[in-house]
Amino acid sequence: MGRRPNHIRCWSVSELNRHLKELLEGNPLLVNLWVKGEVSNLRQPGSGHLYFTLKDSLSSVRCIMFRSRAINLLFRLQEGMQVMLQGSLSLYERDGIYQLNVQEVHSLGTGDLFQAFQQLKDRLAREGLFSQERKMEIPILPGKIGIVTSLTGAALKDILLILHKRYPNQQIFIAPALVQGVEAPRSIASALAALNRHGQAEVIILGRGGGSLEELWAFNTEEVARAIAASRIPVVSAVGHETDYTIADLTADLRAPTPSAAAAMVVPELAEELLYLSRLLERSQKALITKLQSCWQRVHTLYRYSNLSRPQYLFDSHFQYLEYTEKRLFDAWNSRLKDRQNALQHMVNKLDSLSPLRILTRGFAFCQDAKGMVIAGASQVKPGELIEVRFADGELLCLVEEVRLDEKQG
Repeated sequence: MGRRPNHIRCWSVSELNRHLKELLEGNPLLVNLWVKGEVSNLRQPGSGHLYFTLKDSLSSVRCIMFRSRAINLLFRLQEGMQVMLQGSLSLYERDGIYQLNVQEVHSLGTGDLFQAFQQLKDRLAREGLFSQERKMEIPILPGKIGIVTSLTGAALKDILLILHKRYPNQQIFIAPALVQGVEAPRSIASALAALNRHGQAEVIILGRGGGSLEELWAFNTEEVARAIAASRIPVVSAVGHETDYTIADLTADLRAPTPSAAAAMVVPELAEELLYLSRLLERSQKALITKLQSCWQRVHTLYRYSNLSRPQYLFDSHFQYLEYTEKRLFDAWNSRLKDRQNALQHMVNKLDSLSPLRILTRGFAFCQDAKGMVIAGASQVKPGELIEVRFADGELLCLVEEVRLDEKQG
């Protein structure tokens, strides 16, 4: 390469952006101009400023409306709304991105996407696709869970993290799917159908992270709604953030605000379940004792008044009734107590069968590193590290001298 001539001026990035900003803001044609389009990617952080994208079928432009202007809006700006706004072009120097500094906004109605969403929602509602009667119950403590989402998205990591924390040894069936783009609806519907054909999952989590109306549009399609409604396995929809609401959410058997929340709703805390069962048993026992005491009190009252006339006859009659009532109460109490004990034992047996420690009694062991994280393979360990090997009857603290990997594993 040749030497740079001394007479050529070389701009810094900051100088270039500053110059472009001056050109844009100094052009009278680009000041107080009117633009119309559809609102998208709307957000309002704690500062009170409004950030959104104004778009039509071919292009889009970033917009900002500062808090001092936004508080004067007579209506609430919403995703998908068609608007006409007045603003001036400016350039955000740090990123070199031009944007409209909005001073005034007028509503022109809803955009095409939002209108399509509303029309499909109304039509499916009339068909009964959203009715509570057709929705299935989510099983308690499912041992096999299906997941439909992107393999590369944060939603899958969030779901697996919560599931592993609560029940590490659950069976997970992942049906990967596109969650954005033209092919996403067909991909999601195919993944749901595949899990139903497989037939082992007890519940399905359908999820993805947040996004704009366009990015979440696959979950607002009729194809996905029909696939959810056709599922023989209960579906939990966890699309976007807490404020996002889609057709898939309305059709699913249960709606979760986020993917992480979906995992928590499907798999409750073990300690919470045991506490619930304990309190249920305690309430049942108290109710039976209260009922028994009430009956005893009534019998004693009747017995006392019966002595005023025909004492012997009434005494015998009430005594017989007392024995009969006592037997019924104790039989009922024992029956209900036995039912509760059987239910509790069933839950304990199921929890025990799901315990990752149960497999250790068959001669297996698992390893943890110094931080307590489970070691899934030899490639996760280096020579010189301390590891803990857990058996059914105790633990070994081991120093790794050498790591030998199988040839197939590289």
